[in-house]
Formats: sequence, structure tokens, C-alpha cells
Amino acid sequence: MAGRTLDPESAQPLYRQLADLLRADIESGRIPPDRPLPSELTLQQEHGVSRVTVRHSFRLLREAGLVVTVRGKGTYVAAR
Repeated sequence: MAGRTLDPESAQPLYRQLADLLRADIESGRIPPDRPLPSELTLQQEHGVSRVTVRHSFRLLREAGLVVTVRGKGTYVAAR
């Protein structure tokens, strides 16, 4: 995800931009099924966003069926 940035000036909310970046990584296979997404802290630091923004992005991906969250372990790409 390094090198790709979010645009705070965009009309699209940051949480949606982040979800789109993660979705692209999942759909391209950069993050394969049953593998974890980067941690909330890692995404916060890489993109300069809040924890709430990261969690909202994860929620969008969960609602789309792309990821599952395992309490105490993290958020993983769903098996296809």
C-alpha cells in the first residue's frame, strides 16, 4: 500500500478511499484469501487517518463480504 495516498480534498470520504485501496489489493490478489489486512495502527500511520476511519473502512469491506474480523486476531480476507 506504500506509495498510494488518500486525497483529503476529494469529495469522497477518506474511509471510502481507504476501503477502495484495500478492495483493490484484495481483488488483485496482493492480499490473498485467509491472510490478514494490515493492522489498524499500520494503516493509521501509513495514511495519516484516525482509528475511526480505518474501522469504518473495515466495516464497508465486511458488509461487502470481502473480509471477516476475528476478535483478538485481526481482519482477514474472506475465503472466496
